Amino acid sequence: MRAFRYLYRVPMLAWHALIHLPVTLLLIAVGNGGALSHAAVRWWSGGLLRVFGMRLRREGTPLPGGTMFVANHVSWIDIMALHSQHMMGFIAKSEIRGWPVLGWIVAQAETIFLQRGNGDSLGLVMAEMTQRLRAGRAVAAFPEGGTRNGRELGAFHARIFTAAVDANAPVQPVALCYGARCEAQAIVAFAPRESFVANLVRLLGEPARPVRVCFLQPILPGEHEGRRGIAQTARERVERAMATA
Repeated sequence: MRAFRYLYRVPMLAWHALIHLPVTLLLIAVGNGGALSHAAVRWWSGGLLRVFGMRLRREGTPLPGGTMFVANHVSWIDIMALHSQHMMGFIAKSEIRGWPVLGWIVAQAETIFLQRGNGDSLGLVMAEMTQRLRAGRAVAAFPEGGTRNGRELGAFHARIFTAAVDANAPVQPVALCYGARCEAQAIVAFAPRESFVANLVRLLGEPARPVRVCFLQPILPGEHEGRRGIAQTARERVERAMATA
């Protein structure tokens, strides 16, 4: 069955990259960062998930305006799942810029790139996030700090929530669940020493499966004192949502 899935999905992926992508980029340019640009990003991201046989279902409603969205991090496809539902400027590692096709489209989707291990880069990223939140624009981060093996939820690092505290902005946790009961997290996650291209090729041959994007109860300004309290509450809500899937 894997060979059969490659037989029809590879042409679908090529069509999405060679035909749909230029249309998306044109709409982004015409939209100039407005509603049309955001709709184009959502359309392309959702289409990519369908190519991979991922049947998306959204639960809850994303907050409008200057909100920080934080989610568990499984794989590169998390960004596509979130972008298919709501436009948000992600914090992403700078290496993503070099990924084929996806790196370019992510760069056009208001991504804030971070050079990991560079303290100056982190400071600039935090300042940009705060500025965007104050301007009423959504940002997103993976507070675990990186992808994991999909078998457990890592600690949520508190420092990333500084921007929300400084901007007095709400934080909305999001649980990403691959499979009917999150049982496919480890399948979607990167295998040890697996590259982006290898992961993409492997996932392209996987069976169709549901993907839940759960926008959870937001943490409003003043609800918790300090970034550590926000980090702990956000993690608890994501963990609870995944456990009750």
